[in-house]
Amino acid sequence: MTKTRRTYSHEFKLEALRLVETTGKSMAQIERDLGIGEGCLRQWKKKLAADGENAFPGHGNLPPDQERLRQLERELEIVRQERDILKKAVAIFSRPSK
Repeated sequence: MTKTRRTYSHEFKLEALRLVETTGKSMAQIERDLGIGEGCLRQWKKKLAADGENAFPGHGNLPPDQERLRQLERELEIVRQERDILKKAVAIFSRPSK
């Protein structure tokens, strides 16, 4: 029997972590109350501490710095292709005519 992986929104994760801070309950108790997997809150807390505002970007979304890097790599690939085309054109047009 396969178990489907549940996804949680950015707001849900932040609210769950806020519950840990504001209530006197343990992480395990809050995980049981919310019906989330064991250890999720601990992982979310580490992720929030490490990434800060960029934590939990969402499904398919990259943090801004990685998105910028992806965009620059794509632009570099286009420029390389254009350079190769121009090299071939120069080689064709620089041949002596018969």
